Amino acid sequence: MVIKGKWEYVIYFLLIYFPVYTVFLSVAYATTNSELMVKGFQFLKDLVVIISFLFFILFQKNLFAYPLRLTPVDKLFLAFIGMATFFLFAPIGDASFVAKIFYYKGMIVPALIYFIGRNTKFDDFESGLIFKIIFAVVIIGFGVNMLELLSDTHLQSKTGYAAFNWALNDVEPTGNFGLSWTFETQAITKRFASIYSDPLELSSSVLMGFAAGLIFFLTSKRDEANYYLLIMAFAFISLMLASSRASFAAFFVMLFFVAITFRLYTLIMVGVSLVLSFVIFVVFFASEDFYYFVIDTLTFQNLSSVGHLVEWAIALDGMIAQPLGVGLAMSGSVGSVDEELKIGGENQFLIYGVQLGWIGMLIYILLLGYSIVHSVKVFKTNNNLMTSRIAFTGAAAKCALILPLFTANAELYLYVSWTSWWMVGYAMNNYPRTPHHEA
Repeated sequence: MVIKGKWEYVIYFLLIYFPVYTVFLSVAYATTNSELMVKGFQFLKDLVVIISFLFFILFQKNLFAYPLRLTPVDKLFLAFIGMATFFLFAPIGDASFVAKIFYYKGMIVPALIYFIGRNTKFDDFESGLIFKIIFAVVIIGFGVNMLELLSDTHLQSKTGYAAFNWALNDVEPTGNFGLSWTFETQAITKRFASIYSDPLELSSSVLMGFAAGLIFFLTSKRDEANYYLLIMAFAFISLMLASSRASFAAFFVMLFFVAITFRLYTLIMVGVSLVLSFVIFVVFFASEDFYYFVIDTLTFQNLSSVGHLVEWAIALDGMIAQPLGVGLAMSGSVGSVDEELKIGGENQFLIYGVQLGWIGMLIYILLLGYSIVHSVKVFKTNNNLMTSRIAFTGAAAKCALILPLFTANAELYLYVSWTSWWMVGYAMNNYPRTPHHEA
């Protein structure tokens, strides 16, 4: 980036850094016992993105001649960030201006990543390197999962996760394994996170790895496709070990998305058959504990589901009370959100709805929808195979994230969230140009 001006290469750093981000920070804190140094590592990801953006500006031969060709996704992203910028400076809400700045940073940096992707032009080797890293992450993550399973121990128990979380995020260790409740099921069995921050991030991230393996399987010669079947198998096993109900359901949503995109209607039948098989297993063969666990989940009667409902109700009540928004840093699980001020926090749509109002939530929903639809359009119309693969993977990842977005502050899953925004931006750089899209 510095020597050759290849600001686009920031994506490689993010692909490598994000999966091990929290494990790395935990080990750094356990080794140095320095909060200042760890906070520096936390800011590193943002700093690298900002530097990449500045290099883009510096290396433009004629910045004022930069062509403005806005796609619908560009316009929605600009509207979304525009609203966030307004709420940053408007005297709305009880959060401090410093808290608002930190929250705003978490919104503007993904927008910069989208912008970087939007202006990136890679050759086949550079594009292929993206997928090689994604596949390597899946393989390494699966390997760590196997070690966790064989040793019956969370990796995070060995890295100082609990001490890091307590010192940096002011979160006390909870649960039966001394980490957090996220690392176990209601039946007190382990949920593994591999190299990721927690099982929820693992489950969402491997969906992107599965999608990447699937598109390579579907677009490669049959004699070269077995490797990608292995990638998909590794991703699916990791998904199972994470034991995330939302992500497991999202997996079937993604299969339906793939089936519609490729007109693979047999795949829909396979998905329906798997669901029916699961229902038959639960009704006739599962243990009584597992049967009632499934029933309580579907009827929102277990503790986790009830917790989601309570958070949703609090957020909706806040949106009804103040439909135009209560201001930044007033909802969600980000460190800059004060627990005493927080209004809801387990639904990404409602989190933005509370802070930016109903209009802001609607813009975010449209942004996701248009990102998926227009990335699929690029996939179907672009003649470059690697570009089509990136567009498909970005669309599939965004589609797979929809369900987790209902149960978590899922934009915090940096690896899958930020990478997929880059992919959507890259796809929009190859969006079919018509006079209607020239601005």
